[in-house]
Amino acid sequence: MTTPSFSLPFILILSSYSWVLLISQSQSLTCTTQTFTNKNTVYSHCLDLPSLSSYLHFTYDSSNTTLSIAFIATAPSSAGWVSWAINPTSTGMAGCQSLVAYNHNGKVNVKLYNVSSYTSIVEVDKLGFDVWDLQGEEDGSSGSFKIFAKIKVPADLAEKKLINHVWQIGPGVSSDGMLVKHDFNPDNLKAVGTLDLVSGEVSTSGGAADVDSKLKKKNIHGILNTVSWGLLFPLGVVIARYVRTFKSADPAWFYLHVTCQLSAYVLGVAGWGTGLKLGSESKGIVYTGHRNIGISLFCLATVQVNSSTLA
Repeated sequence: MTTPSFSLPFILILSSYSWVLLISQSQSLTCTTQTFTNKNTVYSHCLDLPSLSSYLHFTYDSSNTTLSIAFIATAPSSAGWVSWAINPTSTGMAGCQSLVAYNHNGKVNVKLYNVSSYTSIVEVDKLGFDVWDLQGEEDGSSGSFKIFAKIKVPADLAEKKLINHVWQIGPGVSSDGMLVKHDFNPDNLKAVGTLDLVSGEVSTSGGAADVDSKLKKKNIHGILNTVSWGLLFPLGVVIARYVRTFKSADPAWFYLHVTCQLSAYVLGVAGWGTGLKLGSESKGIVYTGHRNIGISLFCLATVQVNSSTLA
């Protein structure tokens, strides 16, 4: 019995066809291809949300200001949670009225949470607006959750025909129903937008701009402090400890030492200031160890520079 042989062109064609299938499958994972258990469930609009691989289907009835939604997202773990929320007063997380789904003992629970601040996330029986027909489903094959609900849009938002919505995913739920904190990666921070109830368009420019601005400040904070504490201060110490032993380096070593230390201090002050600014813009988010180390270093450097100046 002879072993079948395959020509190089045939192998190339077969490989290309496989890649086409893979690409087509990945591109098909959009809201337009998603289906629901109830085949009669149809929504006027569907959106591929710009982060966290999440999707929103919705219909808005302007005659009675009712919003029907189906939100789809995949939690980061089997014990995780997904949420979709309306923020009636702002564009961020604080103030959100949230619908949260997670699996508890093999059953999908959909709960209501009031996020009054970053440190106060409380399960409630009623949100700031009426919600009914609340249901949840989990797709065993993909691990995605679906949240279904009907919402009475508040009068002021219905008049504008715009709502601020926020979506999120988290790693788990504690035994007492507390949501385990989600990540603060760029994708998580960009999960905000303004939804036009009539046109079905979603705008995320404000949220993305805020995230980009904070990310830029974080980078500046990191670069300033790296150059200050990680480069210039140690270099100044090395110069004072080792270069001064060479007679030919006197008094140049002293001026180099002072230049390094003063430059490091100025950059350190700037880095410390950007850290304070970032902290004031991130209410409820506290990195205690990082903050304490930064304050201690700044105080010690200030004492050292002042003592050297007085001396």
